[in-house]
Amino acid sequence: MSLKVGLIGCGAIGSEIARAIDREIPQMELVALCDRNEEKAKGVFDQLTKKPRLAKLAETIEQADLVVEAASPKVVEELVKKVIKEGKDILVMSVGGIIDHIDLLREAQSKGCRVYFPSGAIAGIDGIKAAKESKISSVTLTTSKPPLALEGAPYIVEKEIDLKKINKSTLIFEGSCRQAIKAFPKNINVSATLSLAGVGIDKTMVRIIADPSLDRNIHHILVEGNFGKIEIKVSNIPSPTNPKTSYLAPLSAIATLKKIVSSLQVGT
Repeated sequence: MSLKVGLIGCGAIGSEIARAIDREIPQMELVALCDRNEEKAKGVFDQLTKKPRLAKLAETIEQADLVVEAASPKVVEELVKKVIKEGKDILVMSVGGIIDHIDLLREAQSKGCRVYFPSGAIAGIDGIKAAKESKISSVTLTTSKPPLALEGAPYIVEKEIDLKKINKSTLIFEGSCRQAIKAFPKNINVSATLSLAGVGIDKTMVRIIADPSLDRNIHHILVEGNFGKIEIKVSNIPSPTNPKTSYLAPLSAIATLKKIVSSLQVGT
């Protein structure tokens, strides 16, 4: 019996996930697609062999055993609440949208609902989870991006930073994960995932560098504790369909979906 999946969001990440379920995960059935932009949903629908319903939000949740969010941090709180209320499981890509609503995770646990956070555009989550079983003293994420990749972020607008004038590698932000998510809600989602795996939202430190020499996003993670030290560098190629999205992000979601239905579990 196939696990029924409902997909919320049909952009670059959602479309990759939909195609993977359709072609690579026979244990799953994509039963519904939902996007505020009906043309986007129809575009994904047309690429699929097994045709799901083009549905509204409530119907998508109702039809699915597992809801996949690939839309926006703005919808996460409302969506997770509705999914939990219906007793369904959810995979969340816009992890930053959950940081002010951690209580929802406790509610999900009390109702027996599973919440999945793929590792996204970073690596090493398995090692950090293992290290947490002992003691982690510090976690720092340094993210370097081409300046224009940060365009439109609330912090950039508030500080009136002219990204076009940045001509060398420049540290433009340093603070906690909570502060980073509010300042760059669409740019530093990986910090939320990192914080949930490790020392939490307020103890995970984030540095954001604008570097005009780059053509891709680079994440450098440093974790220290009584287990030793973990140091990871990830250099992400942009998604073929959206240069603002790292290709590794949808791949991590697809790997998570395959893990959910696999009898073989590798890694922490």
